[in-house]
Amino acid sequence: MDALKNTNLFTFSETIAASIFDGTTYPWEVLPKISDFILTLGATLPADEYEKKGENVWIAKTAKVAPTAYINGPAIIGKEAEIRHCAFIRGNAIVGEGAVVGNSTELKNVILFNKVQVPHYNYVGDSILGFQSHMGAGSITSNVKSDKTLVTITTSQEKIETNLKKMGAILGDHVEVGCNSVLNPGTIIGANSNVYPLSMVRGFVPAKSIYKNKNEVVSKH
Repeated sequence: MDALKNTNLFTFSETIAASIFDGTTYPWEVLPKISDFILTLGATLPADEYEKKGENVWIAKTAKVAPTAYINGPAIIGKEAEIRHCAFIRGNAIVGEGAVVGNSTELKNVILFNKVQVPHYNYVGDSILGFQSHMGAGSITSNVKSDKTLVTITTSQEKIETNLKKMGAILGDHVEVGCNSVLNPGTIIGANSNVYPLSMVRGFVPAKSIYKNKNEVVSKH
């Protein structure tokens, strides 16, 4: 399905990780590659722009990292990014330029494109968030099905096997997720879409849509 392709979800010029998408068609194909990609890319980052701290953690010198934040490698924190008080980065994380990772937000095996905001009590695991996407306070990605079976992508036309046990959500560019929403495993939200607060989202939400509930997804005018 064309709408699920990387080229229709993301602006590759807005991430330091653009080359990880080479040779892939769909975003879930990228998730198993994040750790090795960070190790390779981190070793090439210029020392005048990035400082290596601890084991396999590269932090841009212009980034702001609160002393109470925890960052486990491998991880790359981009230029002008802000890692706030008590943020918890568990590893395998690329935080884009100008991105915000806020209080009590937890990241694990993720790519945040530039200017992504996950600023308040968010969990983002095994997920990719496109350029300038935003998750409201308390909204989370659920990355494992309750029955522990492999994650599938459900669209109006088909079910697609990912062959992954863990997959959270994929947000295209400029997606807005309302407060206290849950994005279930395998959720993909097309670019420029909005999700109402307190939503439980599953499957595919087309680009330029407003998700009110599972029975009411309307196109933006």
